[in-house]
Amino acid sequence: MRVFVTGGSGWVGSALVPDLVAHGHEVTALARSETSAVRLRAAGALPVPGSLDDLGTLATAATTADAVVHLGFKHDIAFGGQYDRAARDDRTAIDVLADSLAGTRKALVVASGILGVLGLAPGVVAREEDGRAAHDQSGPISGGGDRAATARHVLTLAQRGIRTSVVRLPPATHGAGDNGFTATAVAAARAAGVAAYIGDGGNRWPAVHRDDAAAVFRLAVEQGAPGSVFHAVAEEGVAIRLVAQAIGAGLGLPVVSVDAADARAHLGFLAGFWGLDGPASAEATRAALGWTPAGPGWLDDLRAGSYRDQATR
Repeated sequence: MRVFVTGGSGWVGSALVPDLVAHGHEVTALARSETSAVRLRAAGALPVPGSLDDLGTLATAATTADAVVHLGFKHDIAFGGQYDRAARDDRTAIDVLADSLAGTRKALVVASGILGVLGLAPGVVAREEDGRAAHDQSGPISGGGDRAATARHVLTLAQRGIRTSVVRLPPATHGAGDNGFTATAVAAARAAGVAAYIGDGGNRWPAVHRDDAAAVFRLAVEQGAPGSVFHAVAEEGVAIRLVAQAIGAGLGLPVVSVDAADARAHLGFLAGFWGLDGPASAEATRAALGWTPAGPGWLDDLRAGSYRDQATR
């Protein structure tokens, strides 16, 4: 297949592009800089100059592809305090891609997240069928649940003759080169001089190695049924206390429990997430796609030193 990828030089995309190529697919990928273009060529893809704001470029690239994987998101402005704008632009880009694919039965695979977006009670294991409520699927974008609402909107696009699927990523999508939540936790520990967890630290996060996550996107392109949700989850739930202990061991720092009220002083913005309990299953994903994750676990990655000398955004 000819697969067009947005975010192809990003964290998951930089694993997905070579995986697609290795499995015989021809890949074109959006490149907003020459640096990104060089990386994409090295991975075996044909760069398409442009950004998520270049809607005509997106439309043309989608029209000439057999499948589209949308990983791109304006993380730079989202982390700069303009999350709502980033979310609105994300919905616009998806709708442009969908307009180009409507009626073709081609695949449109979109990345989403698991932690904190499903509205489940603490301790309940999130499954692929959860979080598919019909409300706010196609209305205007506003508020903190934007990407979750966009994911639900993507599922409705199957009604337009598109083989849509959503791949939910865990907050701990880990590996060397990560600059997301795990790298943020390591940087926070280094800055505070302690590796902290909140309360008893028994709350759990799902996790997956970046390479295993990339394989889910490829399999969704190849096999995903219209309107599917997949979980790129290798580990159902890792206790954050154990994560803090692995971080502390790697940095040679003490490990401490902190109250939720004091967590921001130790963790910065991560304090709002670090105490959440959000285990998730990938049982249905494994059955539907034949996916078998093979990468190292989250704690193994930390113990191996993947994050020891790494900076974050």
